[in-house]
Amino acid sequence: MINSQDIKNGVCIRMDGRLYFVIEFLHVKPGKGNTIMRVKFKDVVDGRVLERRFNIGEKLEDVRVERRPYQFLYQEGTDYIFMNQETFEQIPISHDLITGVDFLKEGFIVDVVSDASTDTVLFAELPTKVELTVAYTEPGLKGDTATNTLKPAKLETGAEIRVPLFINEGEVIRVDTRDGSYCERVR
Repeated sequence: MINSQDIKNGVCIRMDGRLYFVIEFLHVKPGKGNTIMRVKFKDVVDGRVLERRFNIGEKLEDVRVERRPYQFLYQEGTDYIFMNQETFEQIPISHDLITGVDFLKEGFIVDVVSDASTDTVLFAELPTKVELTVAYTEPGLKGDTATNTLKPAKLETGAEIRVPLFINEGEVIRVDTRDGSYCERVR
């Protein structure tokens, strides 16, 4: 159990039978009355954001979570098979539990977050930025760099993103896995 005033960003709480991560918190001292905590939670399963208020001293059930590096091996149906980097144990993780799954390539190392008490996988998270090769894109025209015009490009993982006109087929680019945006060309 954890007191409501001990809540920090990243803490995992079990409420109403669901798991939530704290993404924002604020101590509020109104002119009269008791101090309260205003907390924003993110649902682990579906990603919905929820806002709640707690009185100081209120008890909440905290969940101990562990982050471990796992290497992506291969895909089997809708499951993705990952290997623990320390024990070499292989586990399947569902497509829905992986953030940025469109940019997942064999051999990538991801952080797998699991509930320490039940050993249940909560979600798997790719690094914020990954380097991928452009598999196909229309050739850019020389001198067309005056505007911020973007063109579609298909990456080696099959994901489609928009890239600047000067990017050509076969080049390695850095992609933000949170929103699928182009970051920069890798030299």
